[in-house]
Amino acid sequence: MFAARNVIVILAFACLTLGVGVAWAASEDLIGEGEGTRLLSRSIERERSEERRAARERRRERREPAWMDAADGKVIAGVKRATLESIASCESGGNPESVSSDGTYRGKYQFSKDTWKSVGGEGDPADAHELEQDYRAALLYERSGPAQWPLCGS
Repeated sequence: MFAARNVIVILAFACLTLGVGVAWAASEDLIGEGEGTRLLSRSIERERSEERRAARERRRERREPAWMDAADGKVIAGVKRATLESIASCESGGNPESVSSDGTYRGKYQFSKDTWKSVGGEGDPADAHELEQDYRAALLYERSGPAQWPLCGS
């Protein structure tokens, strides 16, 4: 059993060192929760981080807008995604095409058109890509805090 565990750890490390992606479902009786599992987890997370960085670079090269980076992580423009999801859920049920009954507030975060423009948005917020709405809401939250959403932001 000891030899099998060592072989698996050595093979996994060799694959990661050579840059080969490994999908791993470790059997506890072979490798357990030891150092090999932690090393593998850190290597996979590092690889994912590098993939996200490379995707951001490709978007920059294609001159895609900054809001496209909103898809990459748990934090958007300095604001936790969970915070934004909570606001959006309360404001519009998370519907990026939502429009208030009187038409004043629009999109996932119920922006007024003036507020939308103040964070760099163009056109109708309800027509904007959902990731752009997330990005612009994060900019607004960073600038003004939760007070912009008096019922849902606190």
